[in-house]
Amino acid sequence: MAEHVLLRHRDIPDLHRLEVYLEHGGFQALRKAVTSMTPQQVIDEVKASGLRGRGGAGFPTGAKWSFLPPGVFPRYVVANADESEPGTFKDREILERNPFQFLEGLAICAYAAQASTAYVYSRGEFWDLSHDLERAIVELRRRALVGPDVFGSGYSLEVHVHLGAGAYICGEETALLESLEGRLGQPRLRPPFPATEGLFGKPTVINNVETLTNVPPIIERGAEWYRSIGTEKSPGPKIFSLSGHVLRPGNYELPLGTPFRELIYDHGGGIPGGRRPKAIMPAGASSSILPASDRVLDTPMDYESLAAIGSALGSASVIVMDDTVDMKWVVGKTCAFFKHESCGKCTPCREGTYWMFHLARRIGAGQDGKRAALLRDVAQGMQGKCLCALGEFAVLPVLTALERFPEDFDGVSPG
Repeated sequence: MAEHVLLRHRDIPDLHRLEVYLEHGGFQALRKAVTSMTPQQVIDEVKASGLRGRGGAGFPTGAKWSFLPPGVFPRYVVANADESEPGTFKDREILERNPFQFLEGLAICAYAAQASTAYVYSRGEFWDLSHDLERAIVELRRRALVGPDVFGSGYSLEVHVHLGAGAYICGEETALLESLEGRLGQPRLRPPFPATEGLFGKPTVINNVETLTNVPPIIERGAEWYRSIGTEKSPGPKIFSLSGHVLRPGNYELPLGTPFRELIYDHGGGIPGGRRPKAIMPAGASSSILPASDRVLDTPMDYESLAAIGSALGSASVIVMDDTVDMKWVVGKTCAFFKHESCGKCTPCREGTYWMFHLARRIGAGQDGKRAALLRDVAQGMQGKCLCALGEFAVLPVLTALERFPEDFDGVSPG
């Protein structure tokens, strides 16, 4: 992109300093929202922009804000900064280098939700970032950009930072709420949904860091401008976290709909040693693994196009694997991760991830090459039966590796 919308610090040195952010139009979107727009008008503008959640699900953001039941107060807004998906490191860069745009987006969201209290739930490993964020909030309070009577509008907002304890499951929004309330981070049974009974049993909006960072430019420049980026159904820019077998791994801000080939070769520099790509995980460990065929490489990276080829964009943590990678090794790694991170609350996930891990380890060690069918059966037995998405995500790399790379499993047909 000619202009960074989310990673603006790459164009503007020292944007993490409040004075610099203010010099470049910072908090003018918040001023506009609280002084000349109603909360409903803010929601309508975000709806019109087509912004979709950048945390993984891709749910329309404006619609999510509009689900709060009328007349029920207090309300809360929670920013999900529990960035724990393997291969995802976009939110960390925003929090480190462009924190005030994120905080401005959080404040606009809180105003739209008519919430006077907002929380940033940060992953446990972000302890240094969380301290920096707390100092940034203190600066905002000193400048009356948060706190009582923001911009003389009569709207007041307090923002708090809460540090998690390093549990992947707390990226799931109801487990996050449990942790934020001081309990064990385990998912809640839904319904009720957070929009009606969320934090402390009150209506709550939960959005990802990258999602909220999109909000200030939408309010400042309008929905029509935002829709000029990306595709019709997946508008706007997206940060793609590129890693694996590429020469230049890193975060790349590109319009949604950019093909894999452009990301990997034009921006990522291609595959080291001139080797051929074998597979792509477009959503980190929670991916349906794709063979790196010409068709896949030319597929636009947006929510609809990825679904059409049997995968999902998720948080756009694109992991590239070359032709030296054995899918047995990949399955072993993902199974070990999900076994370790399963909270154990529901039996299908607790037992399923355990048995997938042990079967994958035996297959990887060459002890039970003909156990591919059993591994598939265990994975299929978990589908549609887990309390939250962790168990559902755990089976995706297993089933797609068995289906799309059978030659890596000693040629044994999984079905």
